[in-house]
Amino acid sequence: MKIVNVSFAQGSTSLKNMPQGLLPEVAFIGRSNVGKSSLINRLLQRRSLARTSGTPGKTQEINFYLVNETFHVVDLPGFGYAKVSKTQRAKWQRSIAAYLTGREQLKVVFQLMDSRHPPTDLDREVVLLMAESNADHVVLLTKSDKLSGNERSKAIQRVHETLLELGKERPVVLTSANDGRGRDAILEWIDTYLTKSDLQEVPDHPDPSGHPDPSGHPDPSGHPDPSDHPDPSGHPDPNGHPDPNDLPGASDHPDLSYLPD
Repeated sequence: MKIVNVSFAQGSTSLKNMPQGLLPEVAFIGRSNVGKSSLINRLLQRRSLARTSGTPGKTQEINFYLVNETFHVVDLPGFGYAKVSKTQRAKWQRSIAAYLTGREQLKVVFQLMDSRHPPTDLDREVVLLMAESNADHVVLLTKSDKLSGNERSKAIQRVHETLLELGKERPVVLTSANDGRGRDAILEWIDTYLTKSDLQEVPDHPDPSGHPDPSGHPDPSGHPDPSDHPDPSGHPDPNGHPDPNDLPGASDHPDLSYLPD
């Protein structure tokens, strides 16, 4: 995918005043100070489109950016460090939860985690919340340029282990806003999910016998991308490129109790 043009569409605080229409959306969510705005700027090749700040939790709206006139990139407020009242924080939580679990246009959510640290309790809560969303879910590990090659492999394995503890399997991609690592993989994922949304009548997991696998996983005789699942050797592929036949599923019953206080 080539990024041709990008523009700020609008900021929203509730589902009622979000963009109308059927343009698909890809959203980014993560803890405050995880490097979300910087990564979005790198992804879209715009220096200051998504506003960065030295004050964690500065983003207070759900910001929509129109890309190539065909889809929206959505920057969700950071969570965890915002110095705001409990009332304001609760309002953010309701808005974010309602968006993740109830927005029809939302096709995929990229959850950012800091590659230098184990997933936090708040990270785990977002993973559980995403299980109640109809959107697909990819984990991005930020700031990976600060790790050695061995540390990167360990970071990926650590997140896969956390996901398995929660009963989930999700693609995990190493990224860096500094050196651009992971940008191509993210664009491939976006292209994959937007194409999937255009072909909803086609089964997500076709089986040669004509009977889709109810487990939602490709046939063992196939060749899934090792970036989506840990390798038995314990050294998963850090490239994170998508396999269109290996897309995570989700239920459609929102449960707002998973968001942090």
